[in-house]
Amino acid sequence: MESDERPGTVLSDDESWDLLKRCRYGRLAMSVLGEPDIYPINFVAHDGALFMRTNPGTKLAELTVNERVAFEVDEVTDDEAWSVVLKGTARVIVSQSEVDEADKLPLTPWIPTRKYTYVEITPTHVHGRHFELGEEPERY
Repeated sequence: MESDERPGTVLSDDESWDLLKRCRYGRLAMSVLGEPDIYPINFVAHDGALFMRTNPGTKLAELTVNERVAFEVDEVTDDEAWSVVLKGTARVIVSQSEVDEADKLPLTPWIPTRKYTYVEITPTHVHGRHFELGEEPERY
């Protein structure tokens, strides 16, 4: 029996990373004490990791309680869409030499504020999909 399901095309790791490198905004998901949270953030993909800047607050506190995170970026046009989901561990960058290296990244705050804390997300899994958009098929 032929199926009209079109779940999309799985992207290779390289294709997924190319999309991550192209994007600057995504969503960071985490969970503390069974309570999920999701935050829109700006980031940069560099050397097989994601980097973001933040300040003390809920997001940073949650990252220190549970380092396991998920991150998602996507894009939708008139006729296609893609999505990349990354799962990994987050850590606050504390050594001055790593902070100095992170300062060289093209990573500026999204809003007009200073953010002094760098966070690195090291992936354990990256999964991307590409979708061709269109109308729902007619039923037989």
